[in-house]
Amino acid sequence: MELRSPTAKVLIVLAALVIVLAGIKAASAIMVPFFLSGFIAIACSPLINWATRRKIPKWVSVTLVILIIVFIGFLLAGLVGQSLADFKQNLPAYKLKLGDEFSWIAERLAAFNIHIDRNLIASYLDPGMAMSVATNFISGMGGALSNLLLILLTVIFMLFESDSIPKRLHIALADPDMKMKHVDRFIKSVNSYLAIKTVVSLATGLFIGVWLYVMDIDHFLLWAVLAFLLNYIPNIGSIIAAIPTVIIAFVQYGLASAGLVALGFVLVNTIMGNMVEPKLLGRGMGLSTLVVFLSLIFWGWLLGSVGMLLSVPLTMIVKIALESREESRWLAVLLSSEGEKTRPVY
Repeated sequence: MELRSPTAKVLIVLAALVIVLAGIKAASAIMVPFFLSGFIAIACSPLINWATRRKIPKWVSVTLVILIIVFIGFLLAGLVGQSLADFKQNLPAYKLKLGDEFSWIAERLAAFNIHIDRNLIASYLDPGMAMSVATNFISGMGGALSNLLLILLTVIFMLFESDSIPKRLHIALADPDMKMKHVDRFIKSVNSYLAIKTVVSLATGLFIGVWLYVMDIDHFLLWAVLAFLLNYIPNIGSIIAAIPTVIIAFVQYGLASAGLVALGFVLVNTIMGNMVEPKLLGRGMGLSTLVVFLSLIFWGWLLGSVGMLLSVPLTMIVKIALESREESRWLAVLLSSEGEKTRPVY
């Protein structure tokens, strides 16, 4: 097989990709803080750019942004940490109540001559497991943030050097005259996507938290943070965030309250996900549901809980990069949702 043949090139690229992924997997302890730092830096860069346009010194704007991040981080860590500890302590009682509710439902169905084996259903469908998975996800995120000092230092250096990164990329790609406009479009699109997605996710978590507070659902702050984090995963994320919350409402107040909680999730995610977000992001930015699900599995396997959180943003970055070049746009089409026509990013 000649090295210049298309088949040989494909095999070489695949082999290199496998080696790179194996290296990332082996160095996940280092790569996870790096990816998380990059995510935070890109999401905060619009604030730095806004301050720069108003002649505010960069060191002042970066310091203020870092102080805001630290303040919010410690505030949420304290509140969510307490809620998480209380929830784990009450989890056995919740599971016991769920068992009683299952028994009640089985008795009601038996009155209509529908007989089900409660123990058999419980062995295959354990709602308590859904709640455990949700809280374990947040615990995993907390473990990733254990390197808080390293992450903050990396974010600071990234923000200070954000202006020079585009020029470095042009030089690295042998384009010192800045003629390769697709590089600039790629950087701009990634910044725009992550910033808008972060704002939409914050709004989603806020509305969910207020709705759950009004309904007096236990550990409402915990579920609001979960809704914020999982909103980065479209379609699937909102379902994962809703399941434990609906179960808690069902255990606390019964079927009617569980239905109202589910309705709140549906309304918020429909408005934010189908109306606000597409209007802000524009057309041509969607991923197919299959790609979202597969990216969740892949990045979760590669980077753990942080990989699950960043699965769609990382896949979107790959998609935007593919869209920025004519010869790779067909791959972006494969990642896109059904019927969507990808276009060059601007």
